[in-house]
Amino acid sequence: MLLELRVENLGIIEEVLVPFGPGMTVITGETGAGKTLLVDALELLCGGRADPGAVRDGADEARVEGRFQLRSAGDADGEDEVVLARVIPAVGRSRGYINGRLATAAELADLGRVLVDLHGQHAHQSLLAPHEQRALLDRAAGEPALAAHRALQDARHESKRIESELGALGGDERARAREMDLLRYQIAEIDSAAITGTDEDDVLAAEEDVLADADAHQAALGAAYDQLVGPATDAIGRAAGAISGRAPFADLEARMRALQDEVTELARDARVAGEGIVVDPERLVDVQTRRAALHDLTRKYGPMLGDVLAYRDEVAARLSELESHDARAAQLEASRTAALHAAVDAAAQLSKHRRTAATPLASAVTEQLRTLALPKATFTVACEDADLSDDGTDEVSFLLAPNAGEPARPLARAASGGELSRAMLALRVVLSEAPPTLVFDEVDAGIGGEAGSAVGRALAVLGGRHQVLCVTHLPQVAACADAHVAVTKREHKKRTHATASLLLDDARVTEISRMLAGDVDSDHAREHARELMVRSATVRADGRAR
Repeated sequence: MLLELRVENLGIIEEVLVPFGPGMTVITGETGAGKTLLVDALELLCGGRADPGAVRDGADEARVEGRFQLRSAGDADGEDEVVLARVIPAVGRSRGYINGRLATAAELADLGRVLVDLHGQHAHQSLLAPHEQRALLDRAAGEPALAAHRALQDARHESKRIESELGALGGDERARAREMDLLRYQIAEIDSAAITGTDEDDVLAAEEDVLADADAHQAALGAAYDQLVGPATDAIGRAAGAISGRAPFADLEARMRALQDEVTELARDARVAGEGIVVDPERLVDVQTRRAALHDLTRKYGPMLGDVLAYRDEVAARLSELESHDARAAQLEASRTAALHAAVDAAAQLSKHRRTAATPLASAVTEQLRTLALPKATFTVACEDADLSDDGTDEVSFLLAPNAGEPARPLARAASGGELSRAMLALRVVLSEAPPTLVFDEVDAGIGGEAGSAVGRALAVLGGRHQVLCVTHLPQVAACADAHVAVTKREHKKRTHATASLLLDDARVTEISRMLAGDVDSDHAREHARELMVRSATVRADGRAR
């Protein structure tokens, strides 16, 4: 529900803040006062096209903000309210905001469709969309149709899932055979390498370092041994002997004796290492050949040997899948056939429910139109055969013949603005499913008298289920409202300013008397206005009670 609407620098509006409540609110005012600018502002909040020419002369930008109460707590990221905003600069692109966060016009439109539906002189009319007309017919058909629609979509989803899995299996037999040959070759190549572990190349690299320079390694270790076993140990022994028996240096002597033992041990290790080196050119060739083979595998299948082994497992799984292709494909084909049959059956049931509901819906809307100053109008719901889709096998369209002897045509082409608005109103009265806020711009165009009263009553009844905002020139409609907003314009410092205010009690009587007689000082007009308001309040209460 719309709680507040703030408009700045839009057309002749410099700044207005209008509060709104539940039920039916009418917006009235003299022609040209700026009533429709409030509807334009709502359309901008719902992602409508932004026209820089609508920015008030002399202003840098126009700004529109709407604060909405959501249907239930917990919607819109857990918040109970959402604020939509739109900024239209005099030069440049417009900007949109949702709860202060930048949003595209498309995002505003998506949220706007959930919150608001506009009917009348504007293009933002959801009921003109074929998919919306089909959805309304389904709702009119009731739960059996909705259940059939859900079953259809489930079956179609399952069918598409199976087709995707079949595609992944590989449907071309020759391509599948080529892939299996390649996979078997790759597995054989990796298996034949008999990798001993993920660190095999590191072990071989260390061995290659030794084998590649074995003679020089032996010579170096021999030289090291000679220096350690002779000069080094002798020098340390002489140093220890020089301080032997001198008590203050007993610790130093002990450390020297220990160092002499360690050097002796180190010399022995150098000798053993040298004796362990084998000059083996053939082994060196074998190691280098093995490393080259491992490098070839990592070049093809992964940067490390662990990656090569992991790739081998993946390839083996894919090969197993392909080898069992025929059995799996047969199983999937059977499942797909079952899903397609289920979809066809569900579509047939859905079509049956739609065609059963089409005539009663058309009759109910036609009857409602005849109370809205369209006494010769005929409303038709057409269901034509179409190819199977997620929405069934029906092309659903709403047709209107507004006058006797005229052929029924699609709503968008059959009606004038006022006729179209009344057709929308009739549909909304018959079908209660709709966004929480409905806006009707001059739904009463071209009518008056009792027909105007009928339109007012219909809007008031609709206001019992939704928030209804209605721009009107008819006092009969204004009198049916729960709340009344008047838009006026005045001239100040040679500039025209539009203002909007919520009317209460006598102020509302004054405005309705102006609409009745154009004379706010007429006692007769004021008395007529009070009588109209009292009678309308009773009718409104009775209609909502039913």
